[in-house]
Amino acid sequence: MVNSYPTFSKTPEGQKPVILAVGCHPDDIEFMMSGTLIRLHDMGAEIHYMNMANGNCGSREYGRNELAVIRAKEAQAAADYINASWYPPIKNDLEVTYSLDLVRKVASVVRQAAPDIVLTPALHDYMEDHMNTARIVTTAAFTIAMPNFTVTPPVDSLVKNVALYHALPYGLHDMLMNRVSPHFYIDVSSVLSRKQEMLGRHASQRNWLDESQRLDSYLQTMVDQDREVGKMSERFEFAEGWIQHNPLGYGDADFKPLQDLFC
Repeated sequence: MVNSYPTFSKTPEGQKPVILAVGCHPDDIEFMMSGTLIRLHDMGAEIHYMNMANGNCGSREYGRNELAVIRAKEAQAAADYINASWYPPIKNDLEVTYSLDLVRKVASVVRQAAPDIVLTPALHDYMEDHMNTARIVTTAAFTIAMPNFTVTPPVDSLVKNVALYHALPYGLHDMLMNRVSPHFYIDVSSVLSRKQEMLGRHASQRNWLDESQRLDSYLQTMVDQDREVGKMSERFEFAEGWIQHNPLGYGDADFKPLQDLFC
């Protein structure tokens, strides 16, 4: 980790940037976001890491309770790879619905982390769990400065710029097979092998996805997808794509920290 930190617009010079990544299932962050997170880690960012769901339905080998324990350990191992603070999941698979209860819980995590940047799934995806996670995180981040909005557990509100970014959907298409295009790209070519290692910590998912989604190779699928995003960029061999959420209510219009760092 480097000793000097990148300077974000609208934050004090030399301040350590804080990143909160919220995915749905264990391994979602690794598939769609971890190249960017590794690069942020190398810059000295403080990273916080949460999966909404515990992954307890993603197997034909293990029972749901056993699998939830296995996947929690795998997720923690992946978070440890980039020295991220890990927050435990709060729902079972396919039970992530947009509800005030979940918004309050995620809003508490947002306030605890006090992020400059929030990374979350695409609002248009092939899977309801992913889209509901995106919606919940979008609302939770919006409430960071609202002292009258109760969060669970209680954490004081705070006023600061927060930039919210959506990753591309897994498969790069929404549920109606429309291609989802990002606002900008981040080059992950130099960290691809590390991204593979990070994703590889989710060992329980290799057989499950190879069988249930007819993947030829769990890790190779991620590589192929990043290569495709690289082609979309017309600049990079391997890339991740990002969409910035409308900043109204989140921060200054010119607060674009990921673009400032990578574009």
